[in-house]
Amino acid sequence: MVFNRKRRIVVDILLGFVLLCALGFGIALGVALAVTSDTDVRKALEDYNPSLPSQILDRNGNLISELFSDQKRKIVSIDELPKHLVYATITREDDKFFEHRGFDLIGTARALFNALTGQFSGGASTITQQVAGRHFADRAVKSYARKLKELWWSFQLERALTKNEILELYLNHEYFGHNCYGVEEASKFYFGHSAAEITLAESAILVIQLSNPANYSPINHPDVAQKRQSYILDRMVKLGYATEEEANSSFDEYWASYDWSRSSRSTAYYDKNDRAPYFSEYVRLQLDDMLFGEVNYNTGGLKIYTTLDLGYQDIADKVMDKHIHEVNLKYTTNTARRLGVFDEKYLPIIDLFSLTFGIEEIRTAGSREKKEAQDDFYEKYTPMLEMMGLVFGSHDLMSIAGIATKKVKNRSLRNRVEGALITIENNTGHILAMVGGSDWETKKFNRATQANVQPGSSFKPLYYSAAISSRRFTTATRLPDMPVAFYYEDDRPPYTPENFLGTWQGSVLLRYALATSMNVPSIQVLDGIGFEAAIDRASKMLGMEQYKDDPDAFPRVYPFGLGIVSVAPINMARAFATFPSQGKVVEPIAIIRIEDRNGEVIEEPERDRIRQQKNQREENQIMTPQEAYIMTDILQSTVEYGTLARRRQLVGGFGDMPMAGKTGTTQNWSDAWTVGFSPYMTTALWLGFDVRGNSLGRGLTGATAAGPAWAEYMKIIHGQLPPKEFPEPETGIIRRTVCSVSGLLPTEDCDDGTREEIFLIGTEPKTACDIHVFQRELDETMMNRFLDAIIIEAPPSSSDYDFPELISPDSLSFPLDIDGELEDDVYVDENDYLD
Repeated sequence: MVFNRKRRIVVDILLGFVLLCALGFGIALGVALAVTSDTDVRKALEDYNPSLPSQILDRNGNLISELFSDQKRKIVSIDELPKHLVYATITREDDKFFEHRGFDLIGTARALFNALTGQFSGGASTITQQVAGRHFADRAVKSYARKLKELWWSFQLERALTKNEILELYLNHEYFGHNCYGVEEASKFYFGHSAAEITLAESAILVIQLSNPANYSPINHPDVAQKRQSYILDRMVKLGYATEEEANSSFDEYWASYDWSRSSRSTAYYDKNDRAPYFSEYVRLQLDDMLFGEVNYNTGGLKIYTTLDLGYQDIADKVMDKHIHEVNLKYTTNTARRLGVFDEKYLPIIDLFSLTFGIEEIRTAGSREKKEAQDDFYEKYTPMLEMMGLVFGSHDLMSIAGIATKKVKNRSLRNRVEGALITIENNTGHILAMVGGSDWETKKFNRATQANVQPGSSFKPLYYSAAISSRRFTTATRLPDMPVAFYYEDDRPPYTPENFLGTWQGSVLLRYALATSMNVPSIQVLDGIGFEAAIDRASKMLGMEQYKDDPDAFPRVYPFGLGIVSVAPINMARAFATFPSQGKVVEPIAIIRIEDRNGEVIEEPERDRIRQQKNQREENQIMTPQEAYIMTDILQSTVEYGTLARRRQLVGGFGDMPMAGKTGTTQNWSDAWTVGFSPYMTTALWLGFDVRGNSLGRGLTGATAAGPAWAEYMKIIHGQLPPKEFPEPETGIIRRTVCSVSGLLPTEDCDDGTREEIFLIGTEPKTACDIHVFQRELDETMMNRFLDAIIIEAPPSSSDYDFPELISPDSLSFPLDIDGELEDDVYVDENDYLD
C-alpha cells in the first residue's frame, strides 16, 4: 500500500512537470508562429523532390522498365484512392487526424507517460508531424531540437494545407517495405494492382507496414501480418469505418487467394518487370556517359524516350527463345550421335590393339559406362553432397561438392549454345529490338553489344563493297574457283584456301561467288584490292575505324577475307545497314530524348546526332549510293538462289518485300551468323558459344542454324509493313546483258545462257565474249591430237585390266541438313576452313 502511494506521488510529479513543460512550450511555439506567419509552406514543398524511379519508354510511349536503387515510388492523387485506404491509414497511425490541428496533446502525454512507466503503445507523432519530419527535418536524428522543429512545421502544414493534401503527401512518401515508397508502388508490389483498386483487407495489410515492414511483411511473416491485419480491421469496425461483415468478407477473400509460394527475397527491385532487360542495361550504360553524374537516374524521376519497339521486341524474344532451344536440342543430339558412332566403330579396335600389345593405358572398355557414371555423379549427387556437408559440417564434403559444382557450371557454359539478335532502322539507326542471350538473370552479359566473336563469311560483303568502289571489279567479273596459292610480300608461307568438301567450279562470276559464299574467289577479290583498302572500308562500316591500324583487330593476312576479325552483332548490323541507307554511316542509337520530372528536356541525343551528321556529311558517306545499290542487288541474290534461298522457301517467302543478306560460319563451325536487311531495317543474328573452342557441328551453319531464325523473324515483323523497293539512284548505273559464263557482251556462240547485270557507268563490259569459240577450238585441237595418237590394234582382254571397285551411291557421305534431308545449299553455304 505504501509502495503504491509512493508510485502515485512520483507519477503525479512527472505529470505536473510534463504539463508545465507543455505550457512553456506552447507559449514559446505561439510566439514563434506569430513571428513566422508569412512562411510559404507550399513554396517549400515545391522545392522538395522526393526520390522517383526513372522510366524507360519505347518509341510508342510504352513502359519498358524503371531504374531505381533503394526507393521505388509513384505519386498518386488522394482523389484516386478508395476511402477505406484513408480510413485504414488514420486508424493505424492517427485516429484523431481529422480533429486535431497537427498536434495531439493527449496522445503525446499518454506516450510520454507510457515511456516513463516502462510501457509502449506506439509513437506519439501525428500524421502531420510525420509529414513535417520527412520534408523539413531529419527523422533519423533523435533529439528534442528535431522534435521542436518537426512540431513547428506541422503547425505550418496545418495552416497552409487541407487534411487531404497532408494525407496525399504522407501516402506518397512513406516507406512500405521491400524497397517500395508510396502507396501506389506498394500496392503494385504486394497485390499486383494499383492502389485505386485496393480492397479493405489489402488496405489493412498495407498500413501495418508503416510501423514495422520487417516484422509485418505478408511475404516474409504472413502469420504475424495476418494477426496485425485482423487487429486493424477490428479497430476500423469499432470506429465505424467498416461493417463487421465487410471486414470479415474481405479478410477471408484475401487469404483464400494468398500466394504462399512467393519468395521471401522478393523486393520491388528484384521483382521489377523489365520487358527488354538487355536493352534497358544498354540504355543505363549510355545514361552513365551522357549525364556524367549530374542527374541521378535512380532517384531523379526521368523519362527516357528510346527507339525500341516493344512489338518487335516481343517477337524477337519469342523467335530467339524458340530457335536457341531447338539448336541446343540438335547440338546435344548430334553430339551424342557422334560419340555413339565413335564408341561403336573405333573403341573395339582400340581395345583389341591394347590387349594385343599390352598397352593398358589406352584401354577403353567400359569408357561409356565410366562417362555415364561421371555424369550421374556431377548432375545427381553433387547437390546431395553439398547438403550432407552442410548438415554434418564436413569441410571435405563441401570441398568435393564445390569442385563438382564448378565442373558442372563449366561444362554447362562450354556446351550451351547462346544467341543474340539486334535490329536497327536503316535510315535512322534506331535500335528497334535487342536480344543479348537466353537468360538475363543467370548471366548479365549482352552478347548483342558485348560479344567478341568472328563473323565468318558474313564479313565478305564489307570488302566486296570496296572492290566495287575500286571499279576494278564488277558484278560480272570472272573469278577463278580452283586451287590457288596466295603469296605474301615477305617470307611467310603462301596461303591456300579450300572450298567446302574440296570441290571446285573452275570459274564463276563475282555475284555468284558472293551469293554462294565461295572462298577462293573471295580471297581473289581481297588480293585484288589489297589489305589496306579492305580494312579501311570494313573498319568504317563496322564503326571500328579507331582500330584499323591495330594488327590484332585487323590482321593483314589472307584469312582476314574469311572473317577472322572479332565483332559484336551490333557492329555487323550497322555495317550491313550501310547498303540500304545508300552508303551513309548508320550509327545505332537507343535514346531519343530525356525529360526531367517536370517534363523539361535535359538531353536530346537524336537531335544532337542529326546536327553532327549534317556537319560531317562527307565523312559519313562511306560509299556512293550507286555502289551501295549494286551491293544491295548482289546480296538479294543470296536470298533468291544463294545460301538463304532455302530459308526463304521454308517461311513461305517474304511476299513482295525485297530482302538481302549473307550467312556466315566460322572455323570449325563454332559461330553461325545471318545478317540481312529489307528497305526498312537490318537484323544481325548470331548463334554460338560463350566459351571458345567448341563446335556446333557441320549440320549447324549460318544457313541451317541462324538462317531459319532470321527468316522467321524478318517475315513476322514485316507482316504489317507495305512493300517497297530499295531506292535506286537515278543516275550513275547502267544495265547490260552479259554472257553467264564470261560476264562479257554475249555473241551468238554464247550457248550457256545470258543474264542482265548492273554496273557503275564506265565499268560495264566493252568487249564481246570469245570464251566459247576459244573453248570449242581447244576441244577440237585436243580431239584431233587424240585421234592422231590412236594406234589401231586388237582390243586387249578385260583380264589385262585391274578395274577399280565401283562405289555404291549409298556409301557416299553427303552433308545433311537439320531435318535429315539432303542439304542442297551446304556446299554453297559456308566454305570457311581457315589456316
